[in-house]
Amino acid sequence: MKYKLPLLLLILSLSVFSQDNKIKYLTKNRFDLNSPNFKFPQNNFQLIGFGAYHGSQKTETTEIALIKALVKNGKIKYYLPETDFSIAYYFNKYLKSGTTLQLKELVEHYGSRVPQDKSIATFKKWKILKSINDTLPKENKITVLGVDLLVSYKFTAKHLLELIDLKLKNRKSSKELIKMIKNDTVNFFPYSATYSKQVLMNFVKDFENNKNEFKSHIIDRFSFHHIVKNLKETFVDFDNAQKRERLMYENYVALSPQYKFAEKAQFARFGFFHLEKQWEGKNPSFFLQLIENKIIARDKLLSVMGYLTESRVLWGRVLDDNGKYKGYNTEGGYGIGDYEKEYFLGIDKLKNTKISDITLFRLNQKGTPYADEIPDLMEIVMSDKKSNGDLVKGKSTTEYLDYAVLISKSKASEPIEEMDK
Repeated sequence: MKYKLPLLLLILSLSVFSQDNKIKYLTKNRFDLNSPNFKFPQNNFQLIGFGAYHGSQKTETTEIALIKALVKNGKIKYYLPETDFSIAYYFNKYLKSGTTLQLKELVEHYGSRVPQDKSIATFKKWKILKSINDTLPKENKITVLGVDLLVSYKFTAKHLLELIDLKLKNRKSSKELIKMIKNDTVNFFPYSATYSKQVLMNFVKDFENNKNEFKSHIIDRFSFHHIVKNLKETFVDFDNAQKRERLMYENYVALSPQYKFAEKAQFARFGFFHLEKQWEGKNPSFFLQLIENKIIARDKLLSVMGYLTESRVLWGRVLDDNGKYKGYNTEGGYGIGDYEKEYFLGIDKLKNTKISDITLFRLNQKGTPYADEIPDLMEIVMSDKKSNGDLVKGKSTTEYLDYAVLISKSKASEPIEEMDK
């Protein structure tokens, strides 16, 4: 019994020392993303990903600040938003010469998977991205590419039609695509689509049964075949989280030689889980697969995670009895990761050392205290529900991520439907 008290005091003193050490470290490795002089601390990377909770306005502001710093001197060449190959193709068109009408429809379809991103904040972000890209010299302009599971049958169909010549457009299966695209009442969301899915299944079947007739009339064979492969994945077992991560990985690998990813760095905007560099559960993330399959070395793959405090997020849309939009609601407790009943372990240290409402912290410096087998910023402490504590126990923060951004006092995003009011 006489040994228990000294041992307890030793454990407590080591814990306090560890916490003080982290505070000192963060104080020396913090950056104000609002500063016009901000420079991203690392240059030698192949892919950098940014992710945060969806539905908060300053999340988009944070992404813009990171991109602004990275496009200087051409540090990144490709932008990979959380979307599919064809929607990315049309976002890229918008950056070159698009109209705001085209942009609004793109955001509406882009946000079909994550409705919180179908927002005015997302719309404004793309307008700013266009302004940034317009000012860059030709050799430094960014190109948008998509590696995600297919989001919208409408833009996939439009893209396919751009990839075939007039002779193929006169086929029955192609004419059905044209007719489908013109119908604004069609459900184009693959999770629940019936008619649009069948039309595209008929087109793919026509192609596969008549490859010799198609062969010489496809304008861009790589893109065409890549889209068909991804389409076929949506025809069976579509609602599958493991499939989505696999396809992100497979699509990245497929696009890599075509766009020379090994030579031209990329910036990716994805949700939190997809950018984790270590296991959390049985489903390997997109970034983890890139590391474990030796596509990108761990130190060349950077993960930047955003954390909210004193903020709100867009939570849901309110519909009338006829299913028409009439308003929305927001959340400032559950859903932001800094609530008394749901918070990230160690977020208090970021709050105690922030220097602005958008403060970036570098966690991966040599000798970092965030390699201490304590899952700060990864474990979600919850009082009413089961947390992910068992899944990340004994793992260090830096196994999962390289940078943290504390985003403070952000307003919730507004649904894009509010633009029509």
